[in-house]
Amino acid sequence: MSINPKIGGALAMAAAVLLATGCGRGITSKPGGAPNLQQWVEEVRMRPAPPLDPLPVMQQFETFEYSAQGIRDPFSDAFTDADSGSGPRPDSNRRKQTLEQFPLDSLGMVGTLHTGPRMVALLLAPDKITHRVAPGDYLGQNDGRVTSVSADRIELVELVPDGAGGWLERPASIALEDK
Repeated sequence: MSINPKIGGALAMAAAVLLATGCGRGITSKPGGAPNLQQWVEEVRMRPAPPLDPLPVMQQFETFEYSAQGIRDPFSDAFTDADSGSGPRPDSNRRKQTLEQFPLDSLGMVGTLHTGPRMVALLLAPDKITHRVAPGDYLGQNDGRVTSVSADRIELVELVPDGAGGWLERPASIALEDK
């Protein structure tokens, strides 16, 4: 079934006019009078506010006094060796070296150099700078001290916290990269 385009256009125009006049009817109650919306807003403003809910009753809690005077303080340094100096500890007075700012797994061994009887390793840092490393140098973020350099690896010892306030020595190594 098809509708004649002239009749369809006339029906659409009539619907638009009815819709427009229908929307405009409810705006004012009389010509020149206050709009219905404004009257409704004024009526709502004049209504009394609903009562507020009462405040909740505060519960009274029983106080507790801690009186364990003869027991060890759990926050004291009783189980740490801070003053005794026994066990391995990082040297807080030692000046940090350049390679200690990088994590150990981000450093790559790229070769070695022989300077007389001593062997020096070549490490590539994440900043793409190659550094010379010899036994006694420090690298990595856990106070890693190089113990030996061989043709295919660097051996070192790191100091890691043991969780009880002390330190443990942990061996680590960096192998020559295959490229």
